Amino acid sequence: MKKTYTLNIEGKNRDRLLDASKHDIRKYVKRERTKVLPEGADFWDFDCKVGISVASSSPVHLAEIMAAVDALVTDGADQFYVEITSKPGHRAARPVALENSDIAP
Repeated sequence: MKKTYTLNIEGKNRDRLLDASKHDIRKYVKRERTKVLPEGADFWDFDCKVGISVASSSPVHLAEIMAAVDALVTDGADQFYVEITSKPGHRAARPVALENSDIAP
């Protein structure tokens, strides 16, 4: 998903346009997560970028997209750009802790 959302449209409320764009982003992520995973993949991972335009976008974590959008809007931006790309993710094994060791954690 690569999309620029405009927040100043004549006859439309700016807050409603912002809420609609956030809903569109959440709906896209939800739709991508329900797709069938390829073999060997554990989950869907996402590469995300947010900025005022394509050129000024910077990478952010999926959980921080809405906060980044809110920060742009509170700074007075009339539009913002969001790019979300899904990719299969692989979980890394956690290291096993030594249970009977003499060394205190």
